[in-house]
Formats: sequence, structure tokens, C-alpha cells
Amino acid sequence: METGSIDTAALPTFTPDHWHPGAASLDLHGARVTVQAPEGTVELTGNQNIVLVAATEPVELTVRLDVPLGDAAGYWHPDAGWHRTLPADWSPWRAVSLIDSAPAGVLYDTHGKAQLAFAADRTVQQTAVRFGVSEEHKRFGVWLRCRLTPDTPLRIRLAVPRRTLATALRELRDWYATLPGHSPLPTPEFGRTPVYSTWYAFTQDVNAADVEREAELAAELGCGQLYLDDGWQLHASGRGYSGCGDWRADPAKFPDLAAHVAAVRELGLRYSAWIAPLLLGERSAAHAEWARLAPHYNRTLDCRILDPRHAEVREHIVRGCREVVERYGLDGLKIDFLDEAAAAYTGAPLPDELGAGYLHDVGQAMAALLTRLREELHALRGDEFVIELRQPYTGPAMTAFGNQLRACDCPADPVANRIRTLDIALLAPGGAAHSDMLMWDPKATPVAVARQLHGALHSVPQLSARLSELSPLHRRTLAFWLTTWRELREVLLGGHYEPGRPDELYPQITARHGDRLVVTSFTDRPAPLTTTGWRSLTLVNASAARRLLLDVSGPTRRVRLAVFDAAGRPQPGLALVMTPGLHAVAVPPGGLCRVLEDAE
Repeated sequence: METGSIDTAALPTFTPDHWHPGAASLDLHGARVTVQAPEGTVELTGNQNIVLVAATEPVELTVRLDVPLGDAAGYWHPDAGWHRTLPADWSPWRAVSLIDSAPAGVLYDTHGKAQLAFAADRTVQQTAVRFGVSEEHKRFGVWLRCRLTPDTPLRIRLAVPRRTLATALRELRDWYATLPGHSPLPTPEFGRTPVYSTWYAFTQDVNAADVEREAELAAELGCGQLYLDDGWQLHASGRGYSGCGDWRADPAKFPDLAAHVAAVRELGLRYSAWIAPLLLGERSAAHAEWARLAPHYNRTLDCRILDPRHAEVREHIVRGCREVVERYGLDGLKIDFLDEAAAAYTGAPLPDELGAGYLHDVGQAMAALLTRLREELHALRGDEFVIELRQPYTGPAMTAFGNQLRACDCPADPVANRIRTLDIALLAPGGAAHSDMLMWDPKATPVAVARQLHGALHSVPQLSARLSELSPLHRRTLAFWLTTWRELREVLLGGHYEPGRPDELYPQITARHGDRLVVTSFTDRPAPLTTTGWRSLTLVNASAARRLLLDVSGPTRRVRLAVFDAAGRPQPGLALVMTPGLHAVAVPPGGLCRVLEDAE
């Protein structure tokens, strides 16, 4: 049996058989695990937190995990987007693979505690996934459909229930890191520094002189990286991709790109460039040679998609990426549109010419491509190199190939940035979660500018505004929040944080690292706060309210607070007697307060 892709369109959306007992079943952590397969073709075992499904012969099967509904409030998965509540079990199947989400999810209750939290080790090849509430059985089910052989068992990790969603996902991501081929790519120190990106600031209308002017200002603000986005390459105009494929600098915009990169690096910034190696446009010189191996045409992008299932395509892509890095002296690549391979070739028929090294499953083909690319770039730059990947190809297996995991595009939307960066970070066993680039109205208030930074607070922020055109007040606002972020980076990125319920869009985030505590409130509701266990406390008012509400517990503690508005301007200080119960702290919208010291 071919072990590749499952055609989700051919699978029935719902039949009563989906809830039948199946060929084998067991109970683990309160979940019922059932395998639906031909009799005698599978063995099902459970040991502590692991369910093992082993095939005695090649077989296509379905595994169902289900639990009682209880007090269920929502279902989280890596590609949830805005759909975070409870779907019905007749919802459609969806495909997950290396370059599109991951086979993992959490059913949680109204207190944000996990009722069912699972992760499957089939992260490369495509798996069909479906989940939802049974109207008949009053249970919530998750179905995984895949093909197995005796050499490829399926392992499913169940997290301990009745703990917070964030705690359950940390347990699952730690397990992912132990799987073969999942060791995270090292992240250099500069990969966790703020980024200046050219995209929203310039789109494709970019040139060396403008970038160097902005780079100098970005370095002054504390950025450590510069991303040259789409527009640097030949035939880059009109927001389409009909010129992609050659990956050489446009001499009209960058007469000497290598010298330009060196000049920016002299300012203290590491330099990465955008590349979309699967895209092949008819205006490129490469089109004549490679169009035969790019049969799918994407009308929206106005280009063909190279088929990575062919070994020669994979080698062509790896060679092209290495040449770009070597030719221009880059410190990183921002690799775009990898998910187009799944959209174009998942379930596609076998090509007429296969050739040596052909891999029919798109996930396996992309794993082979990215493995070769990682090896080539490591040989060239060692561990001092970054590879940016963006949603939806930011699943736990992708941290073996990329160390900067970016939220998908959400221009000027801090809520989406908050949700997407947290979704990435909660399940990523390595790398650094990065925000989508931040942009705002040049005439906006400081509160509106600060709100963009708040949405990226628990990730590495990427900026994309024309810094040379910022008003003094916007520059002050940006400088204040970047300074604050750098001071709190260890807590914001490396601490233990609890963001609240996903269906409430992570309304309050409490992050702790050692004796340092940061509470960010996006809503005017009380934030639980104990008076013990912290020495340093920062409270961020990311809401529109003129106060922060605290629900204090623990022994009475007297503190002095320094207060700042959204632009970082000092406000009158406060003295607070933290007794058990509710307290309102006057903090301007978009501002913050810090505990200076315990009062006498």
C-alpha cells in the first residue's frame, strides 16, 4: 500500500460508523482510544502517557480519541485561527503535514483546564484530522486517519488532564523535542533581537540607499536584525510573482547587494533576505528549464509552483538558496510560500516522469528538501544563521529546520499578532516566535502605536515603518517599548506563562521567570496576583481602560509603583497596600507600572 497522502475530499464527513467500537480500544487519562481498521491488521497498546498503534500489514486506519463533554468550552489546535469554540463532529476533515499545522490539539473547559490534550508523532506525512461534539453521544471526539505499515507505527502522547492548557502544551512540546528528527535548530543570540523589516514600510519599492538610512535608525532603537523582504530581486514589481525564479538582485535597486549587506552589518545589524524558492514565474530565465517540473499554476500568485517531490527540484532549490547566501554574505533567509507545495501537489496523480529520488508524499519531500538545505547552510555559516518560517508551516517538527517562527501576515492587527505568536510559542519545542511586522497609521495616537507592541510582547517584535518619517512622539513610544521589551525579554520569551483561554483570545498573560513577574492585561477584568514569590513586578495595561484591576491574595504587602503612559512619559507614582481582595491601580491606557521597591 502507498503510504503517502490521504485524500480528505474523498473521506465521508460524518457517518454513524465514526463512533463504532472499532477493532481495538483502551482507556488512558480518561480518554477512550479506538482504532477502526480491518480485523487483525493492528495492535493497540497503552503505556503511561503513550498510545502505540502498530500495523501487522499495510493498512489505512482511523484512530478516535474521545472524552465526555463535561464543562468543555473550546478546542485548540495549531491552525485554529479564529475558530476556537466547539465544532460539531460532522465538521469536515482537514489535512495536516510538515508544512501545514500539526496533529495535536487540546479540548479545554471554562476554567482553561485541559480535558483532552494529545500529540501524534506523524508530523511529516499527511494525516487527515477531524474533531467535534457528538450530538448523540454527548462526547467530544478527535479522529486521525493515516496509512501505516509494519515499519511505521503511530505514537500518540496524551498529556495529564485537568491542568492548564499552557501546561499541557508544554508537556506535549517537550515530548515532540525528543522524537527522532525533531531536535530543534539552534537559535543564535541575534535571532532573539528585534527585527527591522522592509515589507510594510516599502513593499516592493525598495532600494539600497533607503534601506541603509532606515538600518541606521533601527540600530539606534536596539534592533539586531534587518530583513530585506520581497522587492530586492529581478522583475519584482506589481505585487505579483511572475518574475520569481532567478534570485538575483535587481541592479537598479541594489547595484552591489553584497556591499550593501556589508554596510548594514557594519551598523551592528545581521542581515537576512526574503526568498520564495518554490515560485517560478514566466519572466524568469529559470522558467524555460524548470517549468516542466512546475505543472501547477497559481492564478493568485501569477506563477507556477515547483514540485518538490522530484529530487532534481529539491537540489535546484537547495543550490539556489545556498548561492544567494554565499553571493551576498547573508546571515539568514526568510523562506516564504512553502505551504504552496501542499496546496498544489497533495493528492496529485503520479507525474509521467518520476526519476530517481521521487517522493510522492509532499511532507516527506519537503522534509528531504529542508534537511538538505539545513546541511548546506550549516556547512556555510554554522549555527550563526537564521531561517524564518511562517504560519502555517511552524509546527513542532519545523523547528528542526527553522529557528525563527513568524505569525502569518496580519498588518496593523495586534489582536491577531497576539493570538498567532502565542499559538506558535505554546507548541514550539525550539526556535523563537516572531511577530508579524508591526505597522500603524503615521497620524495615530501613542496608545495606538503602543497597542501594536503589546500584541507582539511575548514574541520577538518585527518593525516595518519608515523610521525616518516617524514623529518625535511615535519615535519616543517605539523606543520606550523596545527598551521595556529588552529589559523583560528573559521573562517574556523564556518564562513560564499562562495566557488564559484561547476562545477568549488570551485576555491576560502572566509570565514568570525566577523572581520576576510580568502581567499583561488586554481586558478590564481582575488579574489574579499573589503577593509572594516575586521581587520584580511589571503590570502592562494593554486595554482601553484607565486602570488595572488586581485580585490580590497572600500576606499584606506594601509597594511603591512607578507609572508610565503609552509613550513612556512618567506619571505620578503610587503607593499600594496589597491586601487580599480587589484593587484598582490607576495606569493610563497603553501604559505600564513597575514595583520600585517595597514601602516601609
